[in-house]
Amino acid sequence: MSGTAPTEVVPGVFRVADTCHVYVVVAEHGSGRTGIAIDFGSGAVLDELDAMGVDRITDVLLTHHHRDQAQGLPRAVAAGIRVHVPPVERDLFDRVDEMWRTRPLDNDYNLRQDRFSLLAPVPVDSVVPEYRTASYGGVDVEVLPTPGHTVGSVTYLVRAAGLVLAFSGDLVYAPGKVWSLAASQWSYTDTEGPAMTVLSAYLLTDRGVDLLLPSHGDVMDDPRHALGLLATRMRAYVDSRRPLPWDLRTRWEDPYLRVTEHLLLNTSSLACSYVLLSRSGAALLIDYGYDMTTGLPAGYDRASRRPWLASLPALRRTYGVGAVEVVLATHYHDDHVAGMNLLRDVEGTQVWAAANVAPVLESPAEHDLPCLWFDPVPVDRVLPLGATVSWREYEITVHELPGHTLFAAAFEVVVDGTRVLVTGDQQDGLGIPGRRREVLNYQYRNRFRVGDYRDSARLYREVAPGVMVSGHWEPRWVDDPYLEMLAAQGEEVVRVHRDLLPLDELDLGADGVLARATPYRARLVAGEPSDFTVQVRNPFAGPRPAVVRTVVPGGWRCEPRVATTEVAGGGVADVHVSVTACGPARRRVPVAFDVSIGELRLGQHAEAVLEVVDA
Repeated sequence: MSGTAPTEVVPGVFRVADTCHVYVVVAEHGSGRTGIAIDFGSGAVLDELDAMGVDRITDVLLTHHHRDQAQGLPRAVAAGIRVHVPPVERDLFDRVDEMWRTRPLDNDYNLRQDRFSLLAPVPVDSVVPEYRTASYGGVDVEVLPTPGHTVGSVTYLVRAAGLVLAFSGDLVYAPGKVWSLAASQWSYTDTEGPAMTVLSAYLLTDRGVDLLLPSHGDVMDDPRHALGLLATRMRAYVDSRRPLPWDLRTRWEDPYLRVTEHLLLNTSSLACSYVLLSRSGAALLIDYGYDMTTGLPAGYDRASRRPWLASLPALRRTYGVGAVEVVLATHYHDDHVAGMNLLRDVEGTQVWAAANVAPVLESPAEHDLPCLWFDPVPVDRVLPLGATVSWREYEITVHELPGHTLFAAAFEVVVDGTRVLVTGDQQDGLGIPGRRREVLNYQYRNRFRVGDYRDSARLYREVAPGVMVSGHWEPRWVDDPYLEMLAAQGEEVVRVHRDLLPLDELDLGADGVLARATPYRARLVAGEPSDFTVQVRNPFAGPRPAVVRTVVPGGWRCEPRVATTEVAGGGVADVHVSVTACGPARRRVPVAFDVSIGELRLGQHAEAVLEVVDA
């Protein structure tokens, strides 16, 4: 395929019309002229280098993963051109075969156009750094997240010919128009993509760019008008599909509500994020997952989940925050932590986590748990349970808070004379007035234990907070009847489980799991041994021998094949096993552990899921 002859948009910036517009930004060097490409189309741009007076293209930056932007990337790789892609969508470039292998097709309610992706993987040199500037082939490029057309779409800002150019992908086609509405429909009935388009239009308008250079459509020389009209029309579209209008402008300009003078609630987050303001102008955040969300797109893959920092400009503008110094995690669930790595990378924010939460954040693959974030979240400061730590003028006490999940903490702090207790997702419906009871938010795979809510009710009574703030509900100002209700419900949970489970005879626990393998997910190099630990819990009152037999594919080796240990009554013991994978590279190979505890034969009760790579 060949594109049209290049058009010089401004001096040193060319456009080649192909399956999408491919832009080339020229860099002058002592040894000649090179260029970087923004999007790549069919690759026909490589046939036009002489017409642009460019010796070679060094790098290509993709605005999003769609095939019309990227189908020519194999040609770029063959030419030695470095490939850089949006961080949210990397898997749809270098692991796109996994999408094709696992993407549900039957009974499919996922309307995202993730299948408008490459047919086969291409190697990726890097992901572009959102909210920051990086140099590619001698060209400085600032990266802004602008979701809407796809979840992971980005816009690239480049200074050329005295102007700020915005290479905006398919965010906007023409003033007030988009290339595709269908692409922005990410789930079966909701309007996440169109609402995100509005917010992205606000973000780009605030940057005061001079020219919009879209992937489809003509260059726009009045970005404020083009984006403003897009936001107005798209807001009307969103409201036409919702039962009530959605005030996206207010959400963008000031998403915060005051709980007290110096404690803010971010109303735009999927899980509530709180801001503790210091008189110094610094801020501490409590939880930070999906900021400025418009809902969760369908799917559970990496390219369906977008963390960004969209609420921070309002925090600075309205509340005078100079630095976001610390973020605390109440628990490890993705809707509470997804944005923490981005906060660290862009803002220099430190992540603090309780001692029972930090190991899950830092090594998610070790654990068989729901709602894990895709990437490890390094913890800068591990907070001992029961300890009090200082940040600026505040003293924060860390309490263990199992229930919603075993790996959770509550934070107690006095703000503006009010004792605040941050409880994460422990209860549902904290702010619903007149409700006779709370809905206790426990899930068995989160490692819920029968007595957890009884213990948490006892903690609330000891702390005696003036207000409890939670992960998804309005702040709850606390009185004695509320504490008494929670205590009664904690006892009820114990009674219900004791009625239904044979706990006096055989303590299987609330989740019925007596053995777990760690790590749960691991990458094994073929021919090299890898170590696993199987933790066994004895459900009997007295000591019992535990026998663990490792079950591996034919030709694999394990040592020992059978391991025996003594486990105290009601106690736990660890069995250590070494596994050596043999044969070709494979993904998602299950390995099982057959467990017996005394007279109780559990069978292949525990497993680990492994990936085998070539040596």
